[in-house]
Amino acid sequence: MSGEPVPGCELCAAASPTGAWQVVAADDRLRVLRVLDAPAFPAFYRVVWRTHVAEFSELSAADRLHCMEAVAAVEQALRQALAPTKINLASLGNVVPHLHWHVVARFAWDSHFPAPIWAAAQRASPDDAAAQVASRLAAVDAAIEAALAGLSPGRG
Repeated sequence: MSGEPVPGCELCAAASPTGAWQVVAADDRLRVLRVLDAPAFPAFYRVVWRTHVAEFSELSAADRLHCMEAVAAVEQALRQALAPTKINLASLGNVVPHLHWHVVARFAWDSHFPAPIWAAAQRASPDDAAAQVASRLAAVDAAIEAALAGLSPGRG
């Protein structure tokens, strides 16, 4: 596990070079990003490990625990603030091999539900539904920031 920033890795960057995401919370081991380039899915977040590692098993046991506590904290903040139909969790890394978890609040009205967000759309979403969710994301971001600050600081 090198942990060194990899040139060209968007998730190694301190800020999105393309405007695709923004940091909403961070600690010394990970960052929580809100995805900005998927407007059909406004409550789409990523938990990104700070150092460049490709696989979850490259982390120590304590770091794996911290990472999953952060994923759970983001999920809980989304559930409490938005009451989605379902939360989707995914860790793929095939396109960007930098350890990160997708945490996406899903709603029965979304264009792809119940299929994954990467599948083909099944219908149009109601015009104002995504905007209504987006209008509540500042509160979600604040809840995520508070939750992340409360996680165990121990390192492995």
